[in-house]
Amino acid sequence: MKKHLLIATLICFAFQIMAQEKTKTREVQLLDTGWRFLNKEIPTTNLSQVDDSSWQTVTIPHDWAIAGPFDMTIDMQKVTVIEDGDRGAKLRTGRTGALPCFGIGWYRKALAISKEDEGKRIFVEFDGAMSRSKVYLNGVYVGEWPYGYSSFSFELTKFIQFGKENILSIRLENKEESSRWYSGAGIYRNVRLVKTAPVRVAHWGTYITTPVITDKQGQVAIKTDIDGNEAIQLVTEIYDAKGKEVASAVANKKADGSTTVEQLIKVNKPSLWSVETPILYTAVSKVFVGKTQKDEYKTTFGFRTIRFDKDKGFFLNGKYTKFKGVCLHHDLGSIGAAVSHRATERQLVMMKEMGVNAIRTSHNPPSLELLKICDSIGLMVQVEAFDEWKNGKNTNGYGEFFDEWAEKDLTAMIKRDRNHPSVVMWSIGNEIREQGMPEGAAMAKFLTKISHDLDPTRPVSAGFNNWKGAIKNGLAAEVDLVGFNYAPDFYDKMRKENPTFTIYGSETASTVSSRGEYKFPVVASKKAWYTDYQLTSYDLETCSWADLPDFEFQYQDDLEFVAGEFVWTGFDYLGEPSPYNEGTPARSSYFGIVDLAGIPKDRYYLYQSKWSDKPVLHVLPHWTWPDRLNQKVPVFCYTNYPKAELFVNGKSMGTRVKDKSSMLKRYRLMWDDVIYEPGEIKVLAYDANDKVVAEQIIKTAGETYTIKLTADRNTIKADGKDLSFVTVELLDKNGNLCPRANNLLFFDVTGAGKLKAICNGDATDQTAFVSKYMRTFNGKMVAVIESETKAGEIVLKVSGGLLKAQEVKISTNNP
Repeated sequence: MKKHLLIATLICFAFQIMAQEKTKTREVQLLDTGWRFLNKEIPTTNLSQVDDSSWQTVTIPHDWAIAGPFDMTIDMQKVTVIEDGDRGAKLRTGRTGALPCFGIGWYRKALAISKEDEGKRIFVEFDGAMSRSKVYLNGVYVGEWPYGYSSFSFELTKFIQFGKENILSIRLENKEESSRWYSGAGIYRNVRLVKTAPVRVAHWGTYITTPVITDKQGQVAIKTDIDGNEAIQLVTEIYDAKGKEVASAVANKKADGSTTVEQLIKVNKPSLWSVETPILYTAVSKVFVGKTQKDEYKTTFGFRTIRFDKDKGFFLNGKYTKFKGVCLHHDLGSIGAAVSHRATERQLVMMKEMGVNAIRTSHNPPSLELLKICDSIGLMVQVEAFDEWKNGKNTNGYGEFFDEWAEKDLTAMIKRDRNHPSVVMWSIGNEIREQGMPEGAAMAKFLTKISHDLDPTRPVSAGFNNWKGAIKNGLAAEVDLVGFNYAPDFYDKMRKENPTFTIYGSETASTVSSRGEYKFPVVASKKAWYTDYQLTSYDLETCSWADLPDFEFQYQDDLEFVAGEFVWTGFDYLGEPSPYNEGTPARSSYFGIVDLAGIPKDRYYLYQSKWSDKPVLHVLPHWTWPDRLNQKVPVFCYTNYPKAELFVNGKSMGTRVKDKSSMLKRYRLMWDDVIYEPGEIKVLAYDANDKVVAEQIIKTAGETYTIKLTADRNTIKADGKDLSFVTVELLDKNGNLCPRANNLLFFDVTGAGKLKAICNGDATDQTAFVSKYMRTFNGKMVAVIESETKAGEIVLKVSGGLLKAQEVKISTNNP
């Protein structure tokens, strides 16, 4: 008994010692709750004395604009958009989402800094604040960072009143005509308070490369920046994905302000990071002064090699790999710009399931959450810095900051992101207007050198739409990878004229469509415009400067040297409602392969049939056409099976195989002359031996009869942040989707959660996302449910008209 008591006492003592050691090292506190917000200007005099009791209480991340209301005059502009081919000023509406993201916002939070913290260094870290941020502590100006997409940090130590309440205040301002899309507004990414000893690993203070990788051994080269003035010992430990220590190194150094310690560590039989097997390692950097540990800093990294070849394309770990990429804007649909791990994860997983292997963060540095998820699930990333340089596209855009801030912003981006194995290239700009200007080459050279100095292991790129100008003025020659936007038919010509270029499609396709909408006659068009402000899901319509997916596919397939493509865009996003951006109710894009609610369009399955290894059989359109009786309704099939046969009410319409006789027939199976009659269509897929291996049946739907609710996850974390996305469908009495139903539905949430947003994917719907009612769009919509911090059960109840109300239950567990 005494022995057991002694062991228990020693264990408790050991845990106490561990806890004591932890308090002596780095402490990181997420500043997410307890914030006050005011959406107007206040005087900067006596900031610490401001009475904020009447301000709104908010949680960070926060987007002050997403709740709306929509107002089509709020971002109405008369502007020339050169990138869209405009030759003069035109009326533009909905360009930034028709949401109130302009103006001034103030955030305030009380920080409890104890007397015990005296002697420590205190920092605040912002992952992103939109925009023109100015930071104050106790009414005293600390610093500013104007670019809303940059992450940044300020030291607060000299402003701190130890043992007292300290007031952190942030002023943000979004000016009109400062963006080409919905930027969001507010402190829309995470904020942290960091406490360290006087000597520490600096902010973003590790840089890890793996210069030599063989089956037997991998070298880990680590540069660690030490911030402080003491003689230190740096112990770096490497842990594998299972948490097992696999290597370590020790270095002694006299830190003198800012000191870099270089270590080379060998790891036996390293497991490679790849798209198929995204295996991660962790470097733990421990800083000691004497025998006392002063800091601990963790860095995730991976072993992988990348190689670009002007003649052969791209190689990941020595394996030829085409980029099957998509461009993503940073908003998360109906929840706006405020970053959410789960919403970001949902988007990326959907892209991965479609066959995507790469993401372009158009046109700005992404959230940390996006990169961490890409690391963990195996998606490569092009991280992009800017949409404009000095010669801006917006009256109040980044151009006014370029001279003073471009180097700082690019440095911040690369230092923050260069340890992520998912990141395979940097982009210094998208369709920048210096492509056609004499100073373009010098500016590109300046930015490329910064990138190479900070990270010589990754190539630098840019996306060119004025490729002729960029080649003529020498700009294209200053980057390592030449990205062409919407120029697949020029790839071969450009390579022959510029044999040193390494080429890829930095922005491709820009096909436009509305989920579940089908227009007749079924013809390809670059000038589509309908009075209902929708577009066909036959995937045959583009903007004037854009292409169909199939047009890009053929060049990617036939030209080995082209390293791949990044499609515009993976998801619909707020703003840029082309082609309906001139005096219409449209306030979000039509470019997405997935709609704004997160429901796949037909085009999703075209790309999946081309890019994915999983069997795909997708048939369109729906088969409920009372207004087209005895008229043509073409049937398309997106599949990676070699052959398929269509039946209409049991009668064969013939088989189809893909062939190269036309661009569309190479990638789609089409029955163009089908006459509509109610009943059903069935497509049978055959393998190479003419054996039936799959089928899809679509039936004519009856009247709307019931509501179907499907949660993507029925159990979520009770952390006040986790989300469940509930797909809502309207069915007839036989369980068929009613594909043209636009019923008004009402939403009620009770229990341990709340209704965060609703969205139907209709780019023209003016109902606020935070409303408790909305119409379905072509039979579907999505409700976003957010947990509270107390575990329990959430009940979502959906009703509408004479339909019987339906419920779905979601459990929440303590994290």
